[in-house]
Amino acid sequence: MKIGELAKRSGLSAHTIRYYERIGLLPYADRDGSSQRDYDASILIWIQFLGRLKTTGMPIRDMLRYAALRERGVDTEAERRALLEEHRERVRAHVTELQACLLALDTKIAGYAGKEQRTKEHDTALPERRRKPAGTRAARSRGN
Repeated sequence: MKIGELAKRSGLSAHTIRYYERIGLLPYADRDGSSQRDYDASILIWIQFLGRLKTTGMPIRDMLRYAALRERGVDTEAERRALLEEHRERVRAHVTELQACLLALDTKIAGYAGKEQRTKEHDTALPERRRKPAGTRAARSRGN
């Protein structure tokens, strides 16, 4: 498939595809008779995996390391696994942190819901007697 179709199917721009190829995240594409890139459809699976690594916050240097190991073949499986396990631990820690943030948001939102309830209760309660503003009260003499 040509780069335009790969861009459409992968969600990446043609510029990003060429950049990923240039830095080594994507293997160089075969060229057709007119020297245009011609990608095999299997590249879509690799691009999807790279997208997931990116979404989970893997630094590009680690993605490049993984891609280089992948390119070297099955002898690097243990290294690739270790790299992914390390990243998984960072992702789990981040998910835990996000869950704590979500709980804080939920608590704050519930507090606002409680305020609405308190306001409704206040609106139906009898108004309490309030003091007159300072300017309307009779002035006291200080016994000069």
